[in-house]
Amino acid sequence: MSTDLELWQKTTEYLRGVLSPELISIWIEVITPAFIKDNCFVLNVPEGLYQTWIEDNYKSYILDALKAAGAPADLTVLFKVSVSETPKVEPPPPRIEPKNDLPKKPRTKVGASQVTPLNPTFTFENFVTGQSNSFTHAIAMAVSQAPGQAYNPLFIYGQTGIGKTHLMQAIGHRILQTSEKSVCYVSCETFFNEYIEALWKTKSDTTPATARTADFRNRYRRVDVLLVDDIQFLCGKDSTQTEFFHTFNELFNLRKQIIMTSDLPPKSLKGLEPRLVSRFEWGMVTEIESPDFETRLAILRYKNSLASTQLDDGTLTFIAYNIKSNVRNLEGALTRAVAYATLNNATVTTDVLQELLKDQLSNERRKDLTCEETQRATADYFDLRMTDMTSDTRTREIVEPRMIAMFLCRKLTSLSLPVIATSFKRTHATIHHASETIQARMQVDKNLFDAVKKITLTLGRDPSEVTH
Repeated sequence: MSTDLELWQKTTEYLRGVLSPELISIWIEVITPAFIKDNCFVLNVPEGLYQTWIEDNYKSYILDALKAAGAPADLTVLFKVSVSETPKVEPPPPRIEPKNDLPKKPRTKVGASQVTPLNPTFTFENFVTGQSNSFTHAIAMAVSQAPGQAYNPLFIYGQTGIGKTHLMQAIGHRILQTSEKSVCYVSCETFFNEYIEALWKTKSDTTPATARTADFRNRYRRVDVLLVDDIQFLCGKDSTQTEFFHTFNELFNLRKQIIMTSDLPPKSLKGLEPRLVSRFEWGMVTEIESPDFETRLAILRYKNSLASTQLDDGTLTFIAYNIKSNVRNLEGALTRAVAYATLNNATVTTDVLQELLKDQLSNERRKDLTCEETQRATADYFDLRMTDMTSDTRTREIVEPRMIAMFLCRKLTSLSLPVIATSFKRTHATIHHASETIQARMQVDKNLFDAVKKITLTLGRDPSEVTH
């Protein structure tokens, strides 16, 4: 056994006595020791998001633990992303049937109304993980094991149809299975409509206004776990924001778990009060990205294993390669292919798929911009060279256009964050930061807004895809 490995094992043993089991599982067990050279301990982590988060939040703990394990006092650490040369397609996870000895939980009653039931298929067992969602999946698992303690609130964002609601409801299912806590799932639109109904009295309603509002508040403030879908619906609704602000505060102060989903991160939600933005960022803000090819194929293999008619792997590979936008469209394509094979008792060939999915394939190809096309359009608009998009030059004249190109790649392409990072010769964290910075500045900088709009039009895309 190497000295480096022995030192790391002693270090992790020390950390187990300092950090909670959930934090050890998510942030420490993913680290593998590489080597010690020039008094620097190089530690490998699986991806850029881990590198950034561990560097910012757990480096001091690790340094203290190394010293306690007998390392030299002046030993430093360096976190590096370990890249696999041949990415593997993970096999679909086995379907785990619920144990018969577990009591079935009815929908939890809160106040005078029933909580919206969770979708029975939205469980962790049915969620296929890959590079695009493994980080958020790990966070969700930690929250389900320690609600109200690990990452509260949890804010999950990403484009439509990539699994935000699935993962949020999976947390709810796991909490109901493993504890006696009450779970309330509600869409933000439903929250708004119920609030309006509580305020306005109809002619046939004899209930006092104070009783109606009290019933509404109790419905959401007496739960242990509140799941709110599409929180961006709050934007521009001042009185509803005030009501949710107080609901949030009461639940948070009582250490109740709050989980929200949105299509954008908190600070990019135009029309949301600053006090809500700050509260939404108190815990963990994490993004689910569009799935890469390997993850798309793994999802199809898993879904296909549950279907009545099994499609061959070539058919699944064709769908995974061509349907890139989101999981919902991916599953829709699979459903059509399975239906065709079942109803016609026939093999689904590539020619059949081309005809069967022609509308979807047409839409996907329209969306299938590359990083190079986006970089070139941005460079041409600002009269720069293509090499400026990947250079180390840090002048304002080049940095801002480069950040715009990064933002447009995130918005207009179906490429994963690692692929975009590679095309700019940058880290995941840099692309993520640039994208959020441009998104926020567009709200207050008209010149920047106009530039992004014009470049988007040059690329043949609708500006609303990046300006909302």
